[in-house]
Amino acid sequence: MKVRAIAVFLGVVSVAGFAPFYLFPLPIIALALLLRLAERSDRARAAFGIGFAYGLGFFLAGVSWIYVSLHDFGAMPAPIAVVVTLLFCAYLGLFPACALLAATRIPTPILRRCVAFPGAWVFAEWTRGWLFSGFPWLALGYSQAPDSPLAGIAPMLGVYGVGLAASVSAGLLLHAFALGTSNIRWRPLACLALVWGAAWALKLISWSVPIGEPVRVSLLQGNVPQSMKWRPEMVASTLRRYQDMVLATHAQLVVLPETALPMFLQDVPQDFLLRIFVHARNNRADVLLGVPERDAGQGYFNSVVSVGSSPSQYYRKSHLVPFGEFIPLRPLLGSVVQALAIPLTDFARGKVTQRPLAVAGQAVAVNICYEDAFGEEIIRQLPEATLLVNVSNVAWFGDSIAPMQHLQIAQMRAIETGRYMLQATNTGMTAVIDPRGAVVNMAPTFQTATVEASVLGYAGATPYVLLGNAAPIGLASVLTLFAFAAGCRERWAI
Repeated sequence: MKVRAIAVFLGVVSVAGFAPFYLFPLPIIALALLLRLAERSDRARAAFGIGFAYGLGFFLAGVSWIYVSLHDFGAMPAPIAVVVTLLFCAYLGLFPACALLAATRIPTPILRRCVAFPGAWVFAEWTRGWLFSGFPWLALGYSQAPDSPLAGIAPMLGVYGVGLAASVSAGLLLHAFALGTSNIRWRPLACLALVWGAAWALKLISWSVPIGEPVRVSLLQGNVPQSMKWRPEMVASTLRRYQDMVLATHAQLVVLPETALPMFLQDVPQDFLLRIFVHARNNRADVLLGVPERDAGQGYFNSVVSVGSSPSQYYRKSHLVPFGEFIPLRPLLGSVVQALAIPLTDFARGKVTQRPLAVAGQAVAVNICYEDAFGEEIIRQLPEATLLVNVSNVAWFGDSIAPMQHLQIAQMRAIETGRYMLQATNTGMTAVIDPRGAVVNMAPTFQTATVEASVLGYAGATPYVLLGNAAPIGLASVLTLFAFAAGCRERWAI
């Protein structure tokens, strides 16, 4: 029990490596200590349990804000929301448990620590990112954005490549100090310095180039309370608020948050749309409206629609949130969800192959809410896209660390693609992020605010844009298979 308690503590501590704390060395040190705990166990079940305890502590500390969305805004009874949150975190904890179990089956210390463990860890994170529609939140690589030297790997190998370098660093660190501080192995430390030095050098490379003239952008944060957002009596004041904010800006590109207009596009008053249209045309500008959209015969969509000097275009969200935007396994779970009285919507999926919106003289790759947590989906619109735009409504998570974690995810997408990321949210974190992941300008949270900046469109393709996750996951798979093959040979030799 003591060992597992330590593992839980290491999981909790690891969360401090992510936003809003950004203490990027902590997850690496914690992983080195975690692997050491597992090595000292003499049974496979013990290694699995240690990994599960770490995962449980990590996710309970890192994503317990799910309770807020389920209970505070999803109307789920508190006891059930607690149980669901615990079960979800327990499910997520299975992935580090499996990774640790796999790595500890390798008898050779150097192979186990520096080859098998990094490969298994990243492969487990990648699996978590797509299984059952995926939940890649808090993947190890995000902890290194934007300030860690390891972030220099992101344009080449994406967040999983950064995670691979971080887990290799943990293995090297453990191998260097496994015999104690009085008997340090210096070669692993030299390799560690080489990895970090090479990653830092990669940060000096510009993988994309600015094109065209600067574009003035305005990101609007309406700060409409989630508890009031969909009430019929609030609709008029919400529309008035956003109308006044749009008319007050003279930017070439104006971006409203996800579902900023709390009604179907077809029901939005025509005089509201006309005022927005006329103002945008007079300024040779375009406005991106976050609004649900109804399409006869296809259902309804979580959409972004452009209004202004360019022809009207739309983007429809394709990666939907399970239980938030659709009910998986509806024949099996639909009645259960109804019994819990959770207010849900049932959006249709937009096409996977949507192209950038041609607005404000730019090719804008739009993504909605947590779609930007899936790097390989973002690059579908690249290298054609010159700007990235994310619209979100993170008010669902209240005053928690979730919005700041989401901002860090957006920072990683900017680094991976070599593009500006414009993030417009309802209550925070509305921000302009440059191609190196730095926040140029950001609104205060829970305030009505407009974030303005002058940005450049970028052209060119980073290696990650061209190869996606194939390169880092292929590398992780090769490392894992090599370690197991070498381990089997050693067992046969014995």
